[in-house]
Parts: sequence; structure tokens; C-alpha cells
Amino acid sequence: MTVTTLADAAAARAQQVRQRADRPSQRRSAQQPGGRATVRASLSDVQVREADAGGTVEFRGHASVYEQSYEMWDAFGPYTEVVSAGAGEDSLRRADLDVPLVLGHDQLRRLARTTTGTLFLTEDARGLHVHAPNLDLQDYDVAYIAPKLRAGLIDEMSFAFRIESGQWSPDYSEYRITRYDIHRGDVAIVGYGANPHTAGANLRQPEPAATTSRARALLELSIARG
Repeated sequence: MTVTTLADAAAARAQQVRQRADRPSQRRSAQQPGGRATVRASLSDVQVREADAGGTVEFRGHASVYEQSYEMWDAFGPYTEVVSAGAGEDSLRRADLDVPLVLGHDQLRRLARTTTGTLFLTEDARGLHVHAPNLDLQDYDVAYIAPKLRAGLIDEMSFAFRIESGQWSPDYSEYRITRYDIHRGDVAIVGYGANPHTAGANLRQPEPAATTSRARALLELSIARG
């Protein structure tokens, strides 16, 4: 019998999971099997700014929001998941941290990367903060994603990672991630996400002193996440 409700899934999980520290089995962000082990959130507090007379733009945003639950699925059915504040602290301190900013979790569509000094990841009061200070306007993928953001067709982010530790709630209906490893994962701009808690995302441009018409079109971005 297919499990479809949170309560039924929790009851089945309680019977099968050996201990509360066990990680979710077949963890995914949609009911369909085979989904990626990611956490997704709408683009939050995003800014795209001209960085050097139209040649590059600066990108800021949040790839995940901490301490807010969102729906996930495992082998038993639906459950809610929460990422604890500070869960990425150890991973983000790695001297060799290697994480790209990509489109749609496609590793060949990289916009920036920590190892090249073009991407900076930190934790703040809201969640996982993403900063790419110099995205090249001549890069095909930067040019591709800008009008999608401007039109509101794309307005969410996600990050791919490995769970290092976490714990189920006593009734096995919620899983809290207490530590994750993002090294060799990614932060991504995606079409749809599972975490709806960051609303009112926007992309804005301070009025530049001088810029080309093409750069102006890329920079005048504004989106609202409902």
C-alpha cells in the first residue's frame, strides 16, 4: 500500500528506523523516486549590481534558510526537514573548500567557484549566504539567467550537500540536520524548490554612472517571491 500521509509515513518510519540518529533513506525533495539530495529555498535578499563599468555584476543571495521546516520524502513517505543554524560551520571553514555556483545543479554550467576566489559562502542569521562579486557579463550562462530572473521565471536557489549528522523527532515526522558537508557539492539557481519560507526576493541595480545598453538590460532585475 502506498503511504501518502505524514502520519502514516511517520508510523511506518518508527517501526523500521533503528535509531533517531539514522539518516533518511532515499531522501528526496519530491514524491518521485530518484530525486537529488538537496535543500532548496527561494532566492532571498538577492542583489545583482554593476561591479566595474558594465563588465561584471555582483551577486548576493541565500541558498538555504535555517530553522524553517520544508517537506521532503524518503522511502516511507513525506516528512518535514529543518536545517539547524550553524550546521555548515565546520564545512565552510575548510581551507580547501570547493563549491561552485551553478545553474540547475548542472556542474558544467558554473558561474563562480570558491577555489578561484570568485565565490564566497558564509552563514548568517538567516542561513547560507552566497556572494559572487564578479560575474562576467560576457559569460553565456550569466547572460542566459539574467532575463529569466528579471521576468520572475526563475526565483529559487538550492544547495547540494552531504548530511553528516542529524536526528529524527520522537514521532519520526521531522528530521533535523545538525551538520552538513558542502565540500564538492554546489549552490544552484533552480526552477522549483521545497523551502517556501523566504519571500520577497528581489534583484536590484543601483543607478550606474555609465553602462552599455546590454549591461543595463541585464542589471535592471526585479523579482518577487510569493
